[in-house]
Parts: sequence; structure tokens; C-alpha cells
Amino acid sequence: MTAREPVERSTRQVIEDGRARQEALATVEKVLAEVQGTAQDQYQTVRVTVDGRGRMLDLWLRQDAVRWGPELGRLIVQVAHAAMDDATQAGYNRLAPLLGDNLTYAVELISGHAAPARRGARPSITAEEFQRRRDERLADQRRPGPAAADPDDDDPLSLDLSFLRSDR
Repeated sequence: MTAREPVERSTRQVIEDGRARQEALATVEKVLAEVQGTAQDQYQTVRVTVDGRGRMLDLWLRQDAVRWGPELGRLIVQVAHAAMDDATQAGYNRLAPLLGDNLTYAVELISGHAAPARRGARPSITAEEFQRRRDERLADQRRPGPAAADPDDDDPLSLDLSFLRSDR
């Protein structure tokens, strides 16, 4: 059992904190309307941008995208899912400083959309572990992107799903 430490805040401070969180929770809709996520496939054939609610804002197809044939639709959907993950994480990253970790996690549970950073994590991921993973993702995004597709590849239309990535 963990030891409990007394809270050293006045009732007024607790009430003010509660009101501040209530106001911040009211901004969830605004945040979801403002955040965007973008993703593209490894060959830069498809690029999709969605908002925080999952609405497609932009779909860009390279001129020769029709060469994918019937697989183009599947590729668009996969890239759109990656873009939605990017938008979801961006939304939670903006909400967490406003709402705090516990209330942000409650929003995740209510919405049914877990933060992509939590997927595959232990069920009891700590705030520190979440922050460490977030910092790693942000550091990875600042580094130059992966090398272009191998020009000697036999089938330039083959898709390796591990290369789907977010631009953010």
C-alpha cells in the first residue's frame, strides 16, 4: 500500500483548480477542431490529412497512383488510419497540459480512442513512461526522414506497412 501525503492546498485552491479543469474540458471540442494529422506511404504515392475528429481535410495522390489498381483504395485507407493516429496523439498532447494526465486518460476511455503512444504498453503505464515515449517520438520527428525507396526494388508498387509514418 502506498503512503498518502497530506494535500497542502486550501479549499479555495482546490475549487479554483476544479474550475480551471472544467474550463479546460470545455476546450476539448476546440482542440479537436484545430488538431490535424498527416501521413504518407513510403513511396510518397498517397498523403492524407485529417482533423481531430477523423474528417479528411486533404487527399493527395501522385500522378501515377492509378498504377496501384484496386490496391489503391486499401493504401488510402491505411494511410488515413496512420493520419488519424497522428491527429489523435496530437490532440492528447495538447489536452494533457490543460486537463492533467488523469482527466486526459478519462477522455481516452470515454472516447474509446486510446492514445497511440499507449498502444502495446503495459496497462499500468506511468505518466513518466508516457512522457518518455512522447519525448522519443518528438526527437525522432526532428531527425531527417527515412531514406527514399530503393530504386533497385523489383516491385515499386509493393507496400511494406512498417514504412507508413506520420509527418508530425
